[in-house]
Order: sequence, then C-alpha cells, then structure tokens
Amino acid sequence: MKDDLRFAIAKKEAWIGVALAIIHFVWWYGFAYGLGKSKVEKYTYIWGLPAWFFYSCILGFIVIVILVILTVKFLFKEVPFEEEGEQ
Repeated sequence: MKDDLRFAIAKKEAWIGVALAIIHFVWWYGFAYGLGKSKVEKYTYIWGLPAWFFYSCILGFIVIVILVILTVKFLFKEVPFEEEGEQ
C-alpha cells in the first residue's frame, strides 16, 4: 500500500480541500466580523443587504465555488479505483 500512488494523490487532494475550507472560513470571518462590528446605523448596503453579509456570504460563496471548480479542473487527477492487478 505504501507504493500505491493513489494514496499520495488522495492525501495531496485532501490537503487542498482543507486549504480551501480554511480560505473560505478566513474570507467569511474577515468580512463578517471586520465589516459587521460597527453600529447598525453606519452599515452600508448592497442589493438591500448589509455590506458585511454581502461580502462574507454572497460574494464569498461565489468566490469559493469558482476556486473549487478551478481546483478540481486543474489540480485534481483522475484515479482508477481498481488495483493494478485487477481486471
């Protein structure tokens, strides 16, 4: 099993997934608590939503979806499920 390349690929792709989750959380937290800590009277609005909510939840979701699509398209590899000797 240690020589099986599939496990190395899976481990690399798992770390990429963890990195994407951390990026998403940092994005969300930064905008939600960075812009959202002021008084409600001082909020700016985008499409009727507070700016902190728009940037953290709406735009953040769109950005992370695009990052996931690009990651899967360019960094992930197709890996066969069967072992090399099986047919």
